[in-house]
Amino acid sequence: MASEGESTPEKRRLAEEKRNERYVWWYLAYFLFGIHIVAFVMIYAVTHAK
Repeated sequence: MASEGESTPEKRRLAEEKRNERYVWWYLAYFLFGIHIVAFVMIYAVTHAK
């Protein structure tokens, strides 16, 4: 019976770790999206400069 699953603190730690990993992916996605927006604005500015 003792090997019938993980303890409650272990489950809680894994759930928190999974949530934190999801936040890291969202931050990475927003960062990359922002980099592209800045790049497009700079390309626009350079190509339309007089």
